[in-house]
Amino acid sequence: MPTRMVNVVVDAAEPAALARFWADLLGWRISLENDEEVDVQAPEVDGWDMDLVFVPVSVPKTVKNRLHLDLSSRSAAAQDATVARALSLGATRLDIGQGAVPWVVLADPEGNEFCVLEPRPEYADSGAIAAIVVDSRAPGALATFWAAATGWRVVRDTPDFASLRAAGGRGPWLEFLRLDEPKVVKHRVHLDVAAYPGEDQQAEVDRLCALGARPNDIGQVGVQWVVLADPEGNEFCVLTSR
Repeated sequence: MPTRMVNVVVDAAEPAALARFWADLLGWRISLENDEEVDVQAPEVDGWDMDLVFVPVSVPKTVKNRLHLDLSSRSAAAQDATVARALSLGATRLDIGQGAVPWVVLADPEGNEFCVLEPRPEYADSGAIAAIVVDSRAPGALATFWAAATGWRVVRDTPDFASLRAAGGRGPWLEFLRLDEPKVVKHRVHLDVAAYPGEDQQAEVDRLCALGARPNDIGQVGVQWVVLADPEGNEFCVLTSR
């Protein structure tokens, strides 16, 4: 049985403040807060069954994130309202060279990029977050790896874009967008996967490594999770079975 995706994890200088921004923006709630992490949880009706987890990291953000969130909109008015709410909570408009596009690029209070999309039919059932988007040099190949890591299926696969969707058809998409720029620093946003209850964590680590992942040392010591890098070097963690 494959692992499943359980968290989107964000490095933060001030985890509690950044978690509050995202909880207020999405209409979600803070479900856990301690010195090691702050978790933001979606309501069940949203369809998102993972947590947004904010962890303390002192290293400042220096480059564009290779993983970002796209927020959904049901109408043009709803898109405008989300942008206005984000700006009122401390977001800023951001120019990353996108030009004249129908979506709006913003940065959260710690500079993490995110997009507020115009209405799109494919995201009608995604909830507040339409997609988790990963920059990739080979979108199709990376999507194939993550399909094995998450149990999600590849729905779209083109030379420049590939996307995965959970079997239930609700919650966010996981998408890979072609970008030829190389990865240069540790990601500030990464994914956590976990083995299912009763499954062996190390066996899943071995399976993922056989599919192209590799062990990754980011200075972790004495932790219960295993840090790996996917075939393009993107860090992710394999948590204990749950």
